[in-house]
Amino acid sequence: MQIYKNFDLKDYNSFGFNAVASNFAVITSEEELIELAQSNILDEMPRFILGGGSNVLFTQNFDGLIVHVKNKGIRILAEDNMHVTVSACSGESWEDFVDKMVSLNYGGIENLSLIPGFCGSSAVQNIGAYGVEVCNVIVAVSYYDLTDRTFKTINGSDCRYGYRDSIFKHELKNRAIITNVTFKLTKNHKLNTNYGALQSELAKKGISQPTIQDIATIIKNIRHSKLPDVKELGSAGSFFKNPYLEKSKFDRLKSEYPDLISFPVDQSSVKLAAGQLIDLCGWKGKVVEHVGVHDKQALILVHYGGGSGNEMVNLSNKIIDDVYQKFGVRLSPEVIFI
Repeated sequence: MQIYKNFDLKDYNSFGFNAVASNFAVITSEEELIELAQSNILDEMPRFILGGGSNVLFTQNFDGLIVHVKNKGIRILAEDNMHVTVSACSGESWEDFVDKMVSLNYGGIENLSLIPGFCGSSAVQNIGAYGVEVCNVIVAVSYYDLTDRTFKTINGSDCRYGYRDSIFKHELKNRAIITNVTFKLTKNHKLNTNYGALQSELAKKGISQPTIQDIATIIKNIRHSKLPDVKELGSAGSFFKNPYLEKSKFDRLKSEYPDLISFPVDQSSVKLAAGQLIDLCGWKGKVVEHVGVHDKQALILVHYGGGSGNEMVNLSNKIIDDVYQKFGVRLSPEVIFI
């Protein structure tokens, strides 16, 4: 294991902002993780655990240690006629993992195709798209506990998963370095096709009995049509969470804005489409200095190059203020500010 000094983070965040970490460690194995823990550097300075960098916004240089987990490996742990249990190392590309599972006809994560980042990060963020959240298929998460320097495994049901939330953002934040995530996938698929855009594309193609390959392909096409390629234009995918609202408040808002999109959460609340709220405030396609709002999807904030993380912070704050002024709804960033 090697600790790099004054390490350039530009290629380690999908926004592509310039930032420098005073110390940077790449971990590719459990042995290197133990070596890092025994070096005591973890106790000497602030630390941040970095996966694929697709959900972080660096607003300044990081004066501390960034631990970049990049271990690799996918294993089949158990299999029967109905299910397959698969372990993926934390540093595996989520996009590649989904593609591999779909190619093997293992279902459950096809709706999460083309989401950037690593498998370990998926368990932290509880990534979701097109009516599916990854917590529905996570059965266990293995991690190294920096408090007592031991390897542990927690059941998926104990990870306190919520909307873009988990125990790894609270008690285990910067304490747990995830090493593996275990998923239980299906062979007898129950596809989730309830999402409007997905239903529309299936209807256009005349597909009445889709396969998981069909779902994955359609979702990739939808994402390609709406979302920027992070290799060409800096972004972190969805910048804001979709806000929850009490149904009584939503009904009043709906009377004023009849076209508001909503998704039922329970009997007393709904989830609004943050992208639509931002669009209705006139932000779609706007550029401010070196950053802006994507012209095809208002939920995506983009970096055109040459800008700083603080420019993105300022832009997001202006959007939050405008949405609140117009709708009385306060947006929360999904992206982590560093």
